[in-house]
Amino acid sequence: MLKGDPMFAFGPSVSDHGVEFRLWAPSQRSVFLQIDGIQRGPMRASSDGWHHYTSTEARPGSLYSFVLDSGLTVPDPASRFQPDDVHGQSEVINGSSFTWSVPEWRGRPWDETVLYELHIGAFTQQGTFLAAIDRLDHLQSLGITAIQIMPVADFPGRRGWGYDGVYPYAPESSYGRPEHLKRLIDEAHLRGISVFLDVVYNHFGPDGNYMPGYAPLFTDRHDTPWGPAVNFDGESSDPIRQFILENAIYWITEFRFDGLRLDAVHAMKDDGDDHILDVLARRVREAAGNRHVHLIVENEENDSDLLTRDQEGRAHLFDAQWNDDIHHALHVLATDETFGYYADYTPAAPLLGKTLAEGFVFQGQHMPYRGKARGKRSADLPPTAFISFIQNHDQIGNRAMGDRVISGLPDRVIRALASIYLLAPQIPMLFMGEEWNANQPFPYFCDFDAELNEKVRRGRREELSKLPGFDADDLLDPTEAVVFESAKLDWSKLDGQPGAQHLSFYANLLALRRRHILPLLGSIGCGSFDRECLPLVSVRWPLSDGRSLHLLCNPGNEALEAPDESFDGEKILHLGTPGSMIEPWSVFWSVSV
Repeated sequence: MLKGDPMFAFGPSVSDHGVEFRLWAPSQRSVFLQIDGIQRGPMRASSDGWHHYTSTEARPGSLYSFVLDSGLTVPDPASRFQPDDVHGQSEVINGSSFTWSVPEWRGRPWDETVLYELHIGAFTQQGTFLAAIDRLDHLQSLGITAIQIMPVADFPGRRGWGYDGVYPYAPESSYGRPEHLKRLIDEAHLRGISVFLDVVYNHFGPDGNYMPGYAPLFTDRHDTPWGPAVNFDGESSDPIRQFILENAIYWITEFRFDGLRLDAVHAMKDDGDDHILDVLARRVREAAGNRHVHLIVENEENDSDLLTRDQEGRAHLFDAQWNDDIHHALHVLATDETFGYYADYTPAAPLLGKTLAEGFVFQGQHMPYRGKARGKRSADLPPTAFISFIQNHDQIGNRAMGDRVISGLPDRVIRALASIYLLAPQIPMLFMGEEWNANQPFPYFCDFDAELNEKVRRGRREELSKLPGFDADDLLDPTEAVVFESAKLDWSKLDGQPGAQHLSFYANLLALRRRHILPLLGSIGCGSFDRECLPLVSVRWPLSDGRSLHLLCNPGNEALEAPDESFDGEKILHLGTPGSMIEPWSVFWSVSV
């Protein structure tokens, strides 16, 4: 029996009586409906801008679109599937027809999270939801407890990062159908792996977004790097807010995602009394019920107010933030690169100590690269409010050649970096292929029409040519298919040397994390780092039983004298030989009184 879902105002509702179609188009006097090539209507218009039509002939699989006053035919902005890409017709989907193998799945506690970021199109040679299933056993044996999928909202063309999506409810058709995505999630849950989705609510892509032509999707009250802001607080903003809120709930309830990563929330501008981020966090948690559902933000402003905890240590709004500060400090130490924003992370050793102990490096002080103050106090937040990494799609893909600079470093440096961030009490995140030190680039790639492709080429040249050492004439063309193909993981390198050695090292680190670090996270306090030890990095996190978790490392190329009591306590990891002198790139973890 087909059941409609009254939770959602946007998108078609399937029932025993047919399909109810609805479109919020306040600027249109009349809207007609096309179903399988036959025009119906006009739709019933109401004073609040909604247009409704119930069809007894339509059924799951029917193709439909809307015809505006001007005669323009447009897809449903809340389409559940676009089989012929962003300019094609929408397909009616029965969201309740999928049979879950693990209906009792309740997710995993946040402390257990070890994230693995992946791009569906580049994760496998086939680049589909179903092909990704074949690699879940690998991730499970590695020790991954959660995958984070880069955006899948339908975008123009057959290749893209996903941040230019225009149909936020429709999984990208080149990756597969909605039921294929559900099967991927179901298979992950069978293996005890949570699944997070990267969602983009701060802007819409420029190609295929018809909504501004009939509804006030954008407002000139605020500016963003992509133009006018999404209308969260202007005239007629309530339905736009509902469009976004329902989308977040849709992914959590219908697809059973275990969490969302919200892209660039600093660009979600809202001067209203109840900020859209606050409402979204509340509504998602209410919809999740008794499941473990977690919310992550990317936030350039380092706004720690989003990460506050209650007396029991539970997140008020968001569980954690991607912490670029940890990445930048580790990157500068390992590579000596100091161009662009990396210049603000020198000297890197004390800043690494600070960010490991307190979360953010910038907690309200002036940041020269930005030309203004950045951040708020984060030292009183638990370590698990921060996600740490040495690779992610941004930090690789926004390099001129999309190169994984970390993969070219000496093994001892790579292993030291991994030993620091994978065993630290923050939540760690790997980028796909990192575990075997994959050296495939991950450049920015896209597939727009000819005019937009040229704008992208020109914009990338202008942006990246400002960085030292890059010749604008030699930059990759992100619109060429070969650039996308170069990003696909080469899984054949997994079993060869030295890939297998790297994989074994990562798996051992994650086993140590499960055995030694995970049991401490429920009782760990805010850290402190010892400036007297510099340029060694010494950080301690107090435990509720009076002990402390201790990291001592030498993130440099010269041997340094060890301070007293450097190697006291219960050993977790000695990457190096303890002694009066600490060798370059040695890392020591212990629990001590």
